[in-house]
Amino acid sequence: MSNDIFVITEHMDGKFSDVSFELVGKAKELASAWGGQAVAVVVGSRVAANVFASNLTLQIDDAALSQFNPEAHGKVIEALVKEKSPRLVMFGWTATGMDLAAWLSARLGVACAAYVKNIGADLTMTCQAYGGKMIAEVAPEGDMAIAACLAGSFPAEAGQGSTAAITISLPIDLSSLKVKFVEAIKPAGGDVDITAQAKLVSIGRGIGSKDNVELAEELAQKLGAVVSSSRPVVDAGWLPRTRQVGKSGLKVKPKLYLMLGISGAPEHLEGMKSAELIIAVNTDKKAPIFNVAHYGATADLFEVAEAMLELL
Repeated sequence: MSNDIFVITEHMDGKFSDVSFELVGKAKELASAWGGQAVAVVVGSRVAANVFASNLTLQIDDAALSQFNPEAHGKVIEALVKEKSPRLVMFGWTATGMDLAAWLSARLGVACAAYVKNIGADLTMTCQAYGGKMIAEVAPEGDMAIAACLAGSFPAEAGQGSTAAITISLPIDLSSLKVKFVEAIKPAGGDVDITAQAKLVSIGRGIGSKDNVELAEELAQKLGAVVSSSRPVVDAGWLPRTRQVGKSGLKVKPKLYLMLGISGAPEHLEGMKSAELIIAVNTDKKAPIFNVAHYGATADLFEVAEAMLELL
């Protein structure tokens, strides 16, 4: 068992996700305290992997890994971890990370902490529960641990660099997979591209009904903004999926992000945490969104919207 930390990076269409850089930066901090190495692990095909500030970057390049396949990627990572025995394996708590962290935990019998916001030098992990309304301090038992970390928990800049990647051979035979990649279906284009907007008025479950969306649209028009939403609004059919912000929606970075009735679940925060100015309106004073908002009002969203319209 080493004191190394493996970061399982994520990429799509040749571009690495922000959470990968965040985890590498945190891994470097921990590895320095433990006397080990922060190792960025890149699994894929023909991916430019020399973009991390890790102590070491290991790249497994094979045509069978060109598209994400949870079975193929899981088996490769499992074999690599068994061979190298790092002290900690870090994943992003994303759609990809959920598959792989759970796989590795079950296959190796190693404890896995999810919704991780921070990791101490003693390996104590701070985790969110119930959409961020509860914080749990977790201390995994055993010589190895797995951490599935929330995006936005650590600064991405600390993990950005140019460490040369060492390509290693495929550690396991992938000729008899039971799961195969068929097709990537991307969302159809919508009436507007929310990722290109400078101002967004984003509505959540607190908007109440489809009839009330009109109020948000009127406010957005007065502000020169566009209406976006959290997932519950889209699931209810009140807005098209192209307006959804979050892990299962789109990532936005507007100059203004005004939130009406959004509690601030980690999945939503992942899509808007980089907004320059975040303003939240929610009746629940304990809503997690107030931990990230620059300004907030514990108030009825309809009263606030009507008051803003009157001022505008």
